[in-house]
Amino acid sequence: MSVKLHIKKGDTVCVIAGDNKGQQGKVLKVEVSKQRAIVEGVNLVKKATKPNAKNPQGGIVEQEAPIHISNLQVLDPQSGKPSRVGRRANAEGKLVRFAKKSGEEIK
Repeated sequence: MSVKLHIKKGDTVCVIAGDNKGQQGKVLKVEVSKQRAIVEGVNLVKKATKPNAKNPQGGIVEQEAPIHISNLQVLDPQSGKPSRVGRRANAEGKLVRFAKKSGEEIK
């Protein structure tokens, strides 16, 4: 069963609940099956890593952890404030997402 989410990779979102409330960032990855998203610079966790090619020293690395999408809201392209997302057909009849606050299309 496929679920349509209001958030896509590349969206700028705001965290509306939880420890990171108020933080903003770009969505790097969306895990549709788990309904979670990884947001740049938000929900950072420290992780111990073994030495590897990318990190020859090893040690403790800070990285983003997934956040449930119910705690995220897309930022309105016009005002830059969090807004709910709706879907409607554009002039070509293609279904597009729009910000309910301003009515502007989300690219």
